[in-house]
Amino acid sequence: MPTYVTLMRFTDQGIRSIKESPARLEAAKKTFQAAGGEIKAFYLALGNYDAVLVSEGPNDETAARLATSAPTRCGSSPRPSTGS
Repeated sequence: MPTYVTLMRFTDQGIRSIKESPARLEAAKKTFQAAGGEIKAFYLALGNYDAVLVSEGPNDETAARLATSAPTRCGSSPRPSTGS
């Protein structure tokens, strides 16, 4: 499966509800699994981005759908890129 790296910035709402982040990450893991993918790693970051998500997915279409739908529930804004 291809590997995807998503650079994320928290929205104002995401920052206000930061204590809910572990539960949101668990929900995202279930969403990825249901779509045939897997979250491999999640890192908090400093600088231009607040977090980095490393995932695998069956194809680019699924990865794009997950990258654009999950953040609205997670309080973040994605910046996806494909890795190899």
